[in-house]
Amino acid sequence: MTEDSTVLFLAHTGQVSGAEKVLLDLIDEAERRGHDTVIACPNGPLADRVPRTTRHIPIGELGLGGERGAARGIAAIRMVARWVIASRSVRTIARAPGTATVVNSLFALPVAALSRPPRGASWLVHDTMTSLKQRLVVRYARSAIRVAVSVSEATAVPLRAAGLPVVVSHNGVTWPVPRFGGELHSPPVVGILALLTPWKGHRVLLDAVATLPDIRVELAGGSFPGDREYVAELHERASRPDLAGRVEFLGHTDAPSALRRWDVVVSASTSPEAGPLSVLEAMSYGLPVIGTDHGGTHEFLADGAGILVAPGDAAALAGAISTVIGDSDRRRALGSAARYRVASRHDIGETLPELLARLTS
Repeated sequence: MTEDSTVLFLAHTGQVSGAEKVLLDLIDEAERRGHDTVIACPNGPLADRVPRTTRHIPIGELGLGGERGAARGIAAIRMVARWVIASRSVRTIARAPGTATVVNSLFALPVAALSRPPRGASWLVHDTMTSLKQRLVVRYARSAIRVAVSVSEATAVPLRAAGLPVVVSHNGVTWPVPRFGGELHSPPVVGILALLTPWKGHRVLLDAVATLPDIRVELAGGSFPGDREYVAELHERASRPDLAGRVEFLGHTDAPSALRRWDVVVSASTSPEAGPLSVLEAMSYGLPVIGTDHGGTHEFLADGAGILVAPGDAAALAGAISTVIGDSDRRRALGSAARYRVASRHDIGETLPELLARLTS
């Protein structure tokens, strides 16, 4: 890549969650290194947050959304139509000499396949491939994938099994940062920093905390329009007598502001996370983290950097929360081990240039 080359980023959503935070960091890094940057994504918070020097190509939402039943079939047809329209919007720049095409999400892969960049596209893989739906999209777009850049070893495994060329480049977070935690809040607060979408496991956390009197829980994160029913279910669960008055929905909140309020951080995802930034952020501030034992979460928290529990097991999660809340020495030891792991493996000052190089070289 030359200094005056262009990087085209493709994203399926206009919302901002962990994957889009990585994308925004990559855009900043690309600009620091002298690249022209272009992003094709729907209008929304993501487009609002890109630098003014980044060209924005508006496209439609490329995912299925939260539709169910017969409506899901209609949504799939509309999704395919949006893939075609989006590919026409980016085709000229994707095929221009000196352009590197970086796909930031599974449902943007077909746009790359349809626009046919001469060098192929790099796919930054933020989700572990576990479903038939994911495999079908990858199979369709496979010929356009020059390299799949996985953010964890666990996520690389099914990609290699699908015959894709794969490299691993871990996520990073800002380092150094101050240490949070210490004396427990009164009452103690358990927090989760994740979009309100079913596979993030909020319901499991609420069921766990329901068995732990005198502990509050805070849910930080927004939601996609298609997840309205799920959000309503969470509010209904939180209103029941065993949790009433002990659950707060914070909405969109920046990580440091949320983490300052908490004593323990939980990542309760029921499907494997690839490399959850929320876990790394909590680790960097020295808060004890309890996560589900699969995917990138396992890699982050293994060997004493956190506590791992079986996915979907509310009783095991409750036991882990109770143990950590009741043992100040354990909380401090977990926080120290977590901060060391971030400093040694996940400093964004080192991981981000490496990630951009793997995506564009």
